[in-house]
Amino acid sequence: MTRVLPLLTASFLALAAVSGPGAAQQNLFAPRIIINDRAVTEYEYQQRLLFMQILRAPGDLEKEAMKGLIEDRLRLQEAKRIGVKPTEAEVRKGMEEFASRANLSADEFLKVIGQAGIAPETFRDFVTAGMVWREVVRAKYGATTKVTEAEIDRALEAETRKTALTVALSELIIPAPPGQEDAAMAQARSIQGQINTEGGFASAVARYSAAASRDRGGRLAPMPLSNLPPQIASVILALGPGQVSAPITIPGGVALFQLRDVTASKEASPAMVQVEYARLRLPKTETTATDFARIRANADTCKDLYTPARGLPENQLQIETKPMSAVPADLGLELARLDPGESVLRDLGGATEMLMLCSRQPVSETPVDRSAIRNQILNRKVEAQSDLYLAELRANALIREP
Repeated sequence: MTRVLPLLTASFLALAAVSGPGAAQQNLFAPRIIINDRAVTEYEYQQRLLFMQILRAPGDLEKEAMKGLIEDRLRLQEAKRIGVKPTEAEVRKGMEEFASRANLSADEFLKVIGQAGIAPETFRDFVTAGMVWREVVRAKYGATTKVTEAEIDRALEAETRKTALTVALSELIIPAPPGQEDAAMAQARSIQGQINTEGGFASAVARYSAAASRDRGGRLAPMPLSNLPPQIASVILALGPGQVSAPITIPGGVALFQLRDVTASKEASPAMVQVEYARLRLPKTETTATDFARIRANADTCKDLYTPARGLPENQLQIETKPMSAVPADLGLELARLDPGESVLRDLGGATEMLMLCSRQPVSETPVDRSAIRNQILNRKVEAQSDLYLAELRANALIREP
């Protein structure tokens, strides 16, 4: 339990001090429960109960106080078994750190809780049990618990999902070969002027769109607005649900978007998103489709593309990292639909291109600290193992009432 009060008020302390009126009539040094032949006394139980009241711990305090004492006994017994013992200086440092969460020194904290009848040893034992357990878990799991680069990448990717707006769009892409750009734009404007329903947009998609999404009525899965290229995101931001965007010029075509839905979250949006992506091009031959099917089946990450690209001209495999604002609109729109490791095939006329998203990361003024993220993931893994470790100790312990 690590929750503490920002301020320990005198009125609450007075309440806590009288919360156990029957304690004086009990034998405080009688065993309350025995764990592996080591007793928890009534005094220790009453002290822990008062301590939890001051910390305003949630739940059934009587049950939680006993549970905490049992687990602390198990932690201390396991620490003793493997030879973990903190120094006086380490215990004092732990007490100072805990007290600082209430903006107090350890001595000030002891004085405040003392007014509620809590002995210094109660606080000291509470801190010590937590300290030794961290060392026990580190000794058992620290060397064997690993964090992969892929896990760090996924954590960074998750940060980009903490966006203020998520949009559900439908798209209609009209091809615009060289020399036909004006005609494509005129057609897009005509379509935009005639559509005012989702059904009407889906019908136009079936008739005019060259995008792979035409079989789904142009519907795209909901995505964070920040995943889109800025030039497209700014247009989408101005739409209301059901509205169709003005035509947007993209390389080789003209795009229309219909906003189906928009949802807002309480989490802040990253100012900018950076993407790493790979482009593998192969000339069109009778075997191109088969070659790409094999490549995609064996490529889980962008690094997997180096093997099939071996022997090809250097420019046929390109892996780039750019802020989304610097990615061409047509590529950015494709990448916005992908999760890391996913790919899509693009028809380039005389060649076919496989576009794969390697990673998507938030861009901030402060450089990404991968080592800090690694430590966060490691701590979460060790904490999960710690819970299992403690559950195992409890399952194997002899716990009985006197």
